[in-house]
Amino acid sequence: MARSILSVAVSIAMIVFVSGVKAQDRGRKVILTPDAPKPIGPYSQAIRRGQTLYLSGQIAIDPATNQFWSNGSIDDQTRRVLNNLAAVLAADGLTMDHIVSTTVFLKDVNDFAKTNEVYATYFKNAPPARATVEVARLPRDAKIEISAIAVAR
Repeated sequence: MARSILSVAVSIAMIVFVSGVKAQDRGRKVILTPDAPKPIGPYSQAIRRGQTLYLSGQIAIDPATNQFWSNGSIDDQTRRVLNNLAAVLAADGLTMDHIVSTTVFLKDVNDFAKTNEVYATYFKNAPPARATVEVARLPRDAKIEISAIAVAR
């Protein structure tokens, strides 16, 4: 019986080891930091593959309290979202200057000008490529969500 338990334990250890090797072979690294909101679903804050970091969309959740800023203005929500993205980048040793592309989702495209004003303060030199779209609804009825792609230099 002890021999069969040992055999099972060795088999499990081998499966875990082989699974780990396969994950390393793919070169995929999950980025998770307490300085940005915890994911509210089955996704990672970011995934690093080679020199590229893919950042999940962020909404205006305060990472300290895990509370959504439901009463925040579009300016406030945009700042919080960009600060959240900056925190995820920092967890991987990157900055906003490493972002090469963003996708901005707005609940109301009439907020575009205000969003742009705040956005511009985060990307002063060589801003990233960007797509902006109006959407019917965002998680927690957010006014804005931004996802990004960054490349380490």
